[in-house]
Amino acid sequence: MNCKYYWLLNLLLAVLLSPVLIGIINKVKAFFAGRKGPKLMQCWYDIIKLLKKESVYSKTTTIFFRLAPAVTLGATFIALLFLPLGLQNSPLGFHGDAILFLYLFGMARMITVIAAIDTGSSFEGMGGARELQFAIISEGTLILLLAFLAMMTGSFQLSSMLNTASSADHAVAAPALALSAAALYIVMLAECCRVPVDDPETHLELTMIHEAMILDNSGPDLGIIHYAAALKLWIFASLLTSLLFPATGLPGWILTLVSLGGVLICTLFVGITESIMARYRFLKVPQLLFGSFCFELAALAMLLISGGAK
Repeated sequence: MNCKYYWLLNLLLAVLLSPVLIGIINKVKAFFAGRKGPKLMQCWYDIIKLLKKESVYSKTTTIFFRLAPAVTLGATFIALLFLPLGLQNSPLGFHGDAILFLYLFGMARMITVIAAIDTGSSFEGMGGARELQFAIISEGTLILLLAFLAMMTGSFQLSSMLNTASSADHAVAAPALALSAAALYIVMLAECCRVPVDDPETHLELTMIHEAMILDNSGPDLGIIHYAAALKLWIFASLLTSLLFPATGLPGWILTLVSLGGVLICTLFVGITESIMARYRFLKVPQLLFGSFCFELAALAMLLISGGAK
């Protein structure tokens, strides 16, 4: 089968299976707590149930609030199209698409924050302020990661950067890639609103970040937001998998299995992290994210010292 068709197959898997990742995390947390836990497909059930309901809008909101969930999902899905899904180069990729990839996530975040402010709710404005505060550091780490990959591979196309980096000379690149993977994992926890940065299951407004911004959303709008969050988790898990696993010299179906296995392992680690850690106080979250920034800075310095930059 042509590599392009394997990539399309993995795109279909991402679209269908991304909500299952939330179910896997909840199953892992339930296992650690000695409970049975919800079904693996529970996130899909919730999304379908919400899509069948009717959205309720406050008189304070404008048309921007109504459009924000669809635009956020659209930006997240477009970002997915530039990923090397199944460790296969994206057929839609182009030189410089890594910058567009970051901008799409930035746009999705900004639209969500503006929609939260549009409600006129102090709680949602508070959640938006926290989201932007933490995003300053996490986005800085992602920019450093792209700079690291660009210097290592000599490319600025996301697929080429990730696939070439994972198959680079591990005698030189392995320590730097390990630091980058640790930094990316921390950023993934922050970007996907997971413990210890945020708790997606909390019901206390004063402790919310992402959940505080969507308090006024309901019905299909809320279902779209939940699906976009699951898709974002799949994207970051795929990024981490592409960063660590070599992508050359194997048949497409094996690369697909490796990619799915990597996403699954990454999701299991998220579940374990949430099971053994509590959510940090807000004052400690910037320290955690700054640690990821330092990890990526160290990886970049290690690459320069070793002479591995192209």
